[in-house]
Amino acid sequence: MEHAADSRPDIRSLDAEGLRAAVVELGEKPFRAKQLEEWIWTKSAGSFDEMTNLSQALRDALNSRYQLRRITLQEKQVSADRTIKSAFEVAPGKVVEGVLIPTSKRMTACISSQVGCSLSCAFCATGRLKLLKNLTAGEIYDQVEMLKGMAASHYDASLTNIVYMGMGEPLLNYREMLASIDRICGTPGLGISPKRITVSTAGIAKAIKRLGDDEVKFNLALSLHAANDEKRNKIMAINETNNLEVLAEALRYFHEKTGARVTFEYILFKEFNDGLSDARELADFCRNVPCKINLIEYNPIDDGEFQKASPERTDAFVAFLEGRNLVVNVRRSRGKDIDAACGQLANKNELAAAAPRKGA
Repeated sequence: MEHAADSRPDIRSLDAEGLRAAVVELGEKPFRAKQLEEWIWTKSAGSFDEMTNLSQALRDALNSRYQLRRITLQEKQVSADRTIKSAFEVAPGKVVEGVLIPTSKRMTACISSQVGCSLSCAFCATGRLKLLKNLTAGEIYDQVEMLKGMAASHYDASLTNIVYMGMGEPLLNYREMLASIDRICGTPGLGISPKRITVSTAGIAKAIKRLGDDEVKFNLALSLHAANDEKRNKIMAINETNNLEVLAEALRYFHEKTGARVTFEYILFKEFNDGLSDARELADFCRNVPCKINLIEYNPIDDGEFQKASPERTDAFVAFLEGRNLVVNVRRSRGKDIDAACGQLANKNELAAAAPRKGA
């Protein structure tokens, strides 16, 4: 017999004001809301029963009125290079991935903002999944909190960086993405500095300007991957409605409002965008805004449409950019032995296997 879906609202969907109204409605003093908020967002409680400084009567009342639902770890893979990739179940049959990436200097959590993605970038495994769900702020927060726990338990280390570079397009889940950062950075919350957070977008010009208007304190990265419209159209359909000229104008606006330097993410694909003419186009695009460049070694997905650029072409590309006095970091592929390309773990995960694919 199937159980009816729980109709109680998730208490984590309430902001501070909503929590205050909720406890007052239950006949409690307003200060109880702050205690409740600390249990939810700093201590990451998984149930009302854990909230031992609240009376049993209040806990019972909260439990009857609200649910406190957290995501669950469904699968975990540990790479030989110490990368940990996790599949998190956020709802029945809906899975996202989060990755913990340790290096000698950093401990980075890479998290998802949507189940699937609507953008269909040609090189990304997530793009094969239809957009199934926008994650809530709580579901995004949970990924950070759980990866933070893995950093501590596996490596006795704290998180140094958080990147919204997993499944989904964060700027198409704008409100919940911002709310999650408030909880990750806030007090009550995890107290992580927004300067340690980077939100990566495929390029939604209106939303980039909105980030400027909101004067956000976190870092912005643009997944560029080609600096001419013809090539970018081939690999990123979003470019047809948000072309490079439009994006450049949005980035200039963002910089004027925030003063922040932008990061350009650029995956090098073999004999597609890895030539010196491509490097020249990228250098020219970089004139639009103060920036740094992350050149990314490609981790191919199953169909083999794109391959990793050769070391020789990669080195020549880097040398050209550095010759133009641009700041360039080369990001080596991680977790090659554990399905670590974007979207691969969730695509192969048994819960996601039944999810509808684009074109199905």
